[in-house]
Amino acid sequence: MNATVAVLKTNPATVLEDYGRLMRMAGYQEFIDSGKDTLVKLNLSWTKFYPACSSQPWQLDGVLRTLIQDGFDRRRIFPVENKTVVTHPRQGADNNGWLAVLRDHQLEFVPLTEVDWSRYHFKSDFLKLHEIFPEGIEIPSIYPGRQVIHLPTVKTHGHSVTTGAIKNSFGGLLKETRHHAHRFIHEVLVDLMLMQKELHPGVFAVMDGTVCGDGAGPRTMIPRVKNYLLAGADQVAVDAVAAKMMGFDPLHIRYLRMCQEREIGIADPQRIEVIGEDLSDVNFGFRVRRSPVIAGDQMIRRGFLRPLEKVLLRSALAGWAPAASTIYHDFLWYPLIGMRHVRRFEKTGWGRLWKSYQNTEPNRVMPAAKPRRSRSESRTVGSCRCALSKEPAK
Repeated sequence: MNATVAVLKTNPATVLEDYGRLMRMAGYQEFIDSGKDTLVKLNLSWTKFYPACSSQPWQLDGVLRTLIQDGFDRRRIFPVENKTVVTHPRQGADNNGWLAVLRDHQLEFVPLTEVDWSRYHFKSDFLKLHEIFPEGIEIPSIYPGRQVIHLPTVKTHGHSVTTGAIKNSFGGLLKETRHHAHRFIHEVLVDLMLMQKELHPGVFAVMDGTVCGDGAGPRTMIPRVKNYLLAGADQVAVDAVAAKMMGFDPLHIRYLRMCQEREIGIADPQRIEVIGEDLSDVNFGFRVRRSPVIAGDQMIRRGFLRPLEKVLLRSALAGWAPAASTIYHDFLWYPLIGMRHVRRFEKTGWGRLWKSYQNTEPNRVMPAAKPRRSRSESRTVGSCRCALSKEPAK
């Protein structure tokens, strides 16, 4: 069995059309049915906007535009994202330009903090999740039976080397206490693939590599403009191609190799057909680094401080960890270092495109729907509220 991944070069002027070309080239409708409910799983790695850190607004825009053009019912499209102990989904959706995009497409954002979660009895033989959550695994009640499209970005990660399509499910299928899974992150990523196979009738990934993250991901990275888009139904293969483009051997990344060994995806580049672009000479030369926060977390969970893990991270004292992360990321690194990268990014074509998505009035009531206008015209369009039941529409 082999896999196919579509890859296209793009630019800010054509990116929305290119997303449509990419998805159709990858044959997304063979895996995602226009007649079924569709979860669009966004990626929020930081409440603040930072290039390459979270799903790009043009990524969400291009994917939704393609779905609607291809006959998907807006009432059956649900853009979702969860929170962590250090992120806030609604504020992050605003800061990252998602809310403006969703209004354009007459859709509403669905924070997973605002839906019911229930215990799900999985049949799969998990590597670590049953051990991490011995009381049972709770998932959003809206997940079972609904297909999902993942919207990751191309970036490195201090815990897992790279992060992408597979890890994007981490934020939807596990509650905010999922940071306890970092100790066994590679095994957990394999378990997430098994979970998705039980839950979703179709899975597809659309990855943005227009601006990629190099270094101490998933937040304190150096943004690199690379102008690529990737898509495919095999999440392992999509992540493997992205890893190879970044300069890593996919089979040397444990979670990718483990997925292939268990025959739940293809990680071997020799068994992946890349269509659209010739990537034979592509190597971004990225290097994984660890922020002080990730380095500290690993010392507690797997290093010499492991005997103190229960006290430091699983007791009433555990609040210090998210507080320390917020202080470092939001109040030290971002203003002192991150903003310099943001300012450089804003001078690029992607930075100018991002500014067009900025939402200055997040709570205004939108008037009746109008035909879609060009980016240079007014962005005001209608808004509708989609009722989200626990069970998928038949």
